[in-house]
Amino acid sequence: MAFKVELNHLHIAPRKARLVADLVRGKKVEEAQTILNFAVKRASDPILKLLNSALANAKTTKNVSATDLFISKITVDEGPAGKRVLPKSRGRGEIIKKKTSHVTLVLDMKREEVKKGKKEKKTGIKEEVKEEEKKIEKEEKKTITKKK
Repeated sequence: MAFKVELNHLHIAPRKARLVADLVRGKKVEEAQTILNFAVKRASDPILKLLNSALANAKTTKNVSATDLFISKITVDEGPAGKRVLPKSRGRGEIIKKKTSHVTLVLDMKREEVKKGKKEKKTGIKEEVKEEEKKIEKEEKKTITKKK
């Protein structure tokens, strides 16, 4: 079950917010919270608030604990830019864009246990095949020595 939350019109440039998003992408929720608490970037506080909101949503709607969740997807997209005019020489004006960001965060359940189970089954089959091959080789050696 995925839990999706969005933060629109964040007054931080997307390029700067992506630096913080890259720190927590794919991490467990508890680990991401500690990373965001100690990050020195300005975007870490709103993203932490967004993460806590998604976690509260998951707890209230489906009774899921924080240990079962991880950040499966976090994207930072460009929002609308506010335009300001800075006076320059000879009566000109230079346009300054105040950029905003749209942050989307998706929490999902862990799926590591399923993958481990499949790998164990595959390795178990391989081991059985190897044991059978060894038995056949021993039998062949015995028959060869008997013939001599």
